[in-house]
Amino acid sequence: MISPTKKIAIIDYGAGNLHSVMAALKRIAHEDSLLLTSKASDLQNTSHIILPGVGAFADCMNGLCALKGMREELNKQVLENKIPFLGICVGMQMMLEYGYEHGKHQGLGWIKGSVRSMDSKNGKLKIPHMGWNNLLLDNPQHPLLKNIHEGEHAYFVHSYHAICENPQEVIASTEHGEKITAIIAQDNLYGTQFHPEKSQKLGDKILTNFLNI
Repeated sequence: MISPTKKIAIIDYGAGNLHSVMAALKRIAHEDSLLLTSKASDLQNTSHIILPGVGAFADCMNGLCALKGMREELNKQVLENKIPFLGICVGMQMMLEYGYEHGKHQGLGWIKGSVRSMDSKNGKLKIPHMGWNNLLLDNPQHPLLKNIHEGEHAYFVHSYHAICENPQEVIASTEHGEKITAIIAQDNLYGTQFHPEKSQKLGDKILTNFLNI
């Protein structure tokens, strides 16, 4: 069980699978440590910040930016104060510079790169990429991958994928017609394309590792 001294903020901006995320976190952390919030001021004095995401890139960015002061406070806490941050699914995609779902849209710009549509290989591959797929560990020694083994399965639901300019920021990937980014990491920034809250034991290990950073 994660130490009760942790203060974990989960951002509610109307676009996350919050019930499942909270349920997963309650399995590994004290409930009193968890704060589901849409208030920017609540990010102050946190030990960890989690940004879930479900839906279209632009809608999620608009929802996040509609929260008064939230984007500015995120930049302060994550970029300046180096608070560990985890983006989940679209929450991870929003960490990049641009998303190209229904036009070009600005992301948070923390990770150099963009979010592009997946290639169906002329209809031969099912898009969205939905269901269980195995992880390929690009950097198995990374702390976020502690006790994670090559080939373990995670649960994906997405039609767009993150393309990072710096391949070293991709610490795990998967295959769906091409190599797909599964986990990114840069300093105190972390993101999973899959849903750890739906990935059973693997997901619990990822969340535990993140909260122990």
